[in-house]
Amino acid sequence: MLPYMSGTRAQLHDPLHTMYMKMAKWFAACLLALLVRDALALESAPVVSTRSVVTLVSAQSAVAAGQPVDLALRVRLSPGWHVYWQNPGDAGQAPQVELYAPVGSTVTDIRWPAPRRHVDGTITTFIHEGEVLLPFSLTLPAGIDAAIPVVARANWLVCRDICIPEEGMFRLTLPAGDVRPSEQAALFDLAQDAGPQKSTWTATLDTQARLLLTGDGASEVREAFFVPALRGVLDSGAEQAFERRDRAFELRLRPGPDFDPARRLEGVLLLSDGQGVERALWIETPGEAIQRPSSVRWVSARLPEIPEATLPASGAWSGFVYAVLFAFAGGMLLNLMPCVFPVLAIKALSFARMSGHERHAVRSQSLAYCAGVMATFVLLAAALLALRSLGMQSGWGFQFQSPVFVIAMSALLFLIGLNLSGVFELGTGLASSGDALASKGGIAGSFFTGALAVVVATPCTAPFMGGAIAVALAAPAPQTLAVFLAMGGGLALPYALLAFFPGIARRMPRPGPWMDRLKQGLAFPMYAAAAWLVWVLSRQSGADGVLAALCVLLLLSVAAWMLGAAQRGAAPGCVWRGGALVLLLMAASIVGYAPYTSGGGVAGSSLPGEPSVYSLARLADLRAKGQPVFVNMTAAWCVTCLMNERIALSTPEVRQAFAQRGITYLKGDWTRSDPDITSFLHEHGRDGVPLYVFYPAGGASPVVLPQILTAGIVLDATVQVR
Repeated sequence: MLPYMSGTRAQLHDPLHTMYMKMAKWFAACLLALLVRDALALESAPVVSTRSVVTLVSAQSAVAAGQPVDLALRVRLSPGWHVYWQNPGDAGQAPQVELYAPVGSTVTDIRWPAPRRHVDGTITTFIHEGEVLLPFSLTLPAGIDAAIPVVARANWLVCRDICIPEEGMFRLTLPAGDVRPSEQAALFDLAQDAGPQKSTWTATLDTQARLLLTGDGASEVREAFFVPALRGVLDSGAEQAFERRDRAFELRLRPGPDFDPARRLEGVLLLSDGQGVERALWIETPGEAIQRPSSVRWVSARLPEIPEATLPASGAWSGFVYAVLFAFAGGMLLNLMPCVFPVLAIKALSFARMSGHERHAVRSQSLAYCAGVMATFVLLAAALLALRSLGMQSGWGFQFQSPVFVIAMSALLFLIGLNLSGVFELGTGLASSGDALASKGGIAGSFFTGALAVVVATPCTAPFMGGAIAVALAAPAPQTLAVFLAMGGGLALPYALLAFFPGIARRMPRPGPWMDRLKQGLAFPMYAAAAWLVWVLSRQSGADGVLAALCVLLLLSVAAWMLGAAQRGAAPGCVWRGGALVLLLMAASIVGYAPYTSGGGVAGSSLPGEPSVYSLARLADLRAKGQPVFVNMTAAWCVTCLMNERIALSTPEVRQAFAQRGITYLKGDWTRSDPDITSFLHEHGRDGVPLYVFYPAGGASPVVLPQILTAGIVLDATVQVR
């Protein structure tokens, strides 16, 4: 008999009650902190795209009449994308903010962080990448003694290979009261520290556009580049000759069309000293000040309604429900893994041997075990949320429009498959401790046994945790918590069922080789998913992208083999591990820096019923002529799109009907984001593909078809055309 089974029910009652009360209070505190975090934090609901996540944040937790409150657009960009500085340079557009606040409110311009110079051929622009905070101040009028709602309408341009205008509306409610720092105040402090500091040097500008900086430490500068605050004052792409002097240095600038030496020149000086330390200084020359247009302006006291386009789509909720269900199923599946199932089997046998009197204690132990599992998943969710609040969120979402993301996900799934196939192992030392978990006793022992079970399951968790983490990176805090709790509930459920229905134990299979076969079998869906992503990459980046992906997978397979050899005792182990590390770094460099060229898209065709390439001009021309048009907006990574094409749009009867009825079939490929297609989607109330629109002959109103098609649905929608 195990130690925790001794004693009477009365002896167990008090410690059980105390333990349950402590656990209940702890869970309540964690749950409350996570669920109300978004309500207490002065950060608006996000506007999310595959390129950026943007919110409106406040540095103060309350406002007072006549005192400024610091607000900011918080822009988190996906890798490779950028937004523009106040002077975008040769191309681009700076973010703009319209503010709706009480009459008498005043606003300041954005306190711009230092930009980075971006050169692309003959085009030079000034940009921000990664995460950037664009702070400005709002001062409310006198007489404010209640919470104030503030709405901001903003637009920004995100660019990589293409530029896509984005916009959104953000709402904050600013409580009235004592002004205190909010949770986001640290972001403002970091932005201020990283921004350009006002220079103490004397700056002068002559008629030849030679900028002279004089003062202590100026002669220590080794490199410098000046970025003017106004576009058109200087030639953005011209080289700036640098010359050091005694206590000074000179930059020879090239005048732009709006250059006037009599007027004040102001902007950011990007510097590097002899030790390679980089910094940014704000400088101004003497002269008449030029009125710079503000990027923030007060619009009205009447608050606009937040349009539905900026709110989470209903599909987001269905996606969240699926994420919770898959997380729960993944948690249950973890119990069948070799690193977890032996623990479950040992517990099941011990439960089956219990007498009726002992089962009361067993149920208490089981509930404590389940509480340990759930608590550990709560801690994992809390840790992820804490990292996210510190600005460590990538904000990618499922960025299937990025070739870098697609090849990285393909590599990750391939590595998981190699791990499941046994080429190498993760956390083998943890798995060996599984049997010891079954011997833990006592309420506290069972609680921490549940916590340790999550740790022991780590080597097997990777195939299922990835999706949960992907959802958690972009979801609000309550949804993040729900996904992690669902996975914990799936892992803990068998133990709860065994405690209350011990007869189940007699029907459980015994641990054996079947577990390893199951684990190895799960590798093949991973390989299939990796292959599908390589095919998606071929549609995005053509042969170059496929070659890069295959090279990455080859390097990863050799690295996994070398790591597995080292784990199986091949000598010298450090050489094998070192070689694996070198190959992993080579694979990572290919993922990040491979030349991804554009795929071919949908070729035009003159065959009846065959699709031709969608364009705004082509659609407008056909509509002007009164011809019927069927538009298919699709993408290579959209499984629903591909299935619809195979079972409906590519069938002989549909193509024949299109040809007989004179219907022009236009196909838009959104595999790589296209602003024209994005605009078309938004016009029809959609944020993604698939989208099918039929334009009848004669200019009649368009018909939007369902997202799931059959040949019959398509024929019924187009039968009105003769």
